[in-house]
Parts: sequence; structure tokens; C-alpha cells
Amino acid sequence: MKRLGVNIDHVATLRNARGEFHPDPFYAANFVKKAGADSITIHLREDKRHIKDADAKKICSDQKILVNLEISTNSKIVKTALKIRPNFICIVPENRQEITKEGGLNLLKNKSQIKKIILSFNKKKIRTSLFINPSIKDIKISKDLGADCIEIHTGKLANLVKSKKNYNNELKKIKKCSIFAYELGLEVHAGHGLDYKTTNLLSKIKQIQEFNIGHFLIGESIFQGLPTVIKNFKKIIKNS
Repeated sequence: MKRLGVNIDHVATLRNARGEFHPDPFYAANFVKKAGADSITIHLREDKRHIKDADAKKICSDQKILVNLEISTNSKIVKTALKIRPNFICIVPENRQEITKEGGLNLLKNKSQIKKIILSFNKKKIRTSLFINPSIKDIKISKDLGADCIEIHTGKLANLVKSKKNYNNELKKIKKCSIFAYELGLEVHAGHGLDYKTTNLLSKIKQIQEFNIGHFLIGESIFQGLPTVIKNFKKIIKNS
């Protein structure tokens, strides 16, 4: 069964715009779960621009919610993650100046550090995934590092689709990487920039088992409501 993970970071972005308490990410996590999300994704960034430590702790403490916590390799963030023990971890690149994730991890540069982090989460029996570009080389390294899963950065494909440019080569690359990773025994996820069209395209790749979607889903919910948008994505994924 393909799964839908809903990223609720931008619920926190909206709350933080007023520096108050509404809308509450913890309430949002429970709401989207009831609306059909298979898991909740939150990114605990170093600059805490949306999700705060208290949000992450409260959401991870709710046993009814499956939490996919995105973190960088920052030692303080890693310690926090180990303490609050989410169900899943996704290690992502992070740059203070970026608006959003600009690409996959540089695995060669950070090999030894990432391996230690993965080992620490494995000891806690926390599923660990690496956010990577669609690259055969990066998939091989991910396997060597002991990751359970990879999440393929789909930003380039999403931008090509939105710009109405030829996306076939990028889609073929993602498919090739998904098959290769699956054959190596890695679980394959996809995320970044996904909307209805890109999710529909990628859902045809049977090796992709999880889609993590945030910005478009939350934005579209302003017009259609969260339950409707989640239902639409679940329908796309289910009918693949």
C-alpha cells in the first residue's frame, strides 16, 4: 500500500506570523490523521522558523500519530530528536539562507557524520531515511551508510511540470533510481514540490511507497479544505 505523509510545517508558519497560538500544529497533526494521512511530517529546523521544539515534543509524544521528523545533521537537533523519539527520521540538508530544501544531501562530504547519526537512530529502532537527489551513486552510498529508506528529491521534476517543460528525462531518472533502490532493499519515498499532477505521474512508479507532501497540500486547503485535499491525494495514490 502506498502511503501519504502530510507535512504540516506551514500550519506553524501561519501561527508564527502572529507570534500567538493559532493555528496549533498539534491540533493540525491530529486533524490530518483523522482526515486520512498515514503519517505526519514536521521539519525541526535549526532556526525554528516554523516547528518549535515544544511542537515536536508534543506531537511525537502522541502515540496515535506516526511522526516523520525531518532534521539536519546539526548535533543539537540530533540530540533533541533522540530525546523525543519520533517514529521515523528523515535526514535532510539545511542552509540558513534557503527558502526551502534546494536539493538532496551531499553524502560524500558528510559520509562519516551521517553514518554515526543513522547508527544512533537504529539503536533506538527509529526508521531512518536520507533525502537525496535521484542519483544511482547516492543510492549506493545510502545503502552503505545503513539507511532504511531514501526519499527522492522531486523538486526538479515538479518545476519542469509546473513550467510546462519536457519532464520525461527527469521522470525516467526517478523511475530508474526507484527500481535500483528497491532492488537493493531500500524503501523508496518521494517528496518536494509535489502537487496533483506530479503525484499522479510518480504514483505510477510502483517502487515508490510513500509520498510526503506539504506546501501545495496546505496551500490548496485554503480553498478546498484539508479533508478534501487529503482525500484527493489519497485517491491519486490509491488508483496508481
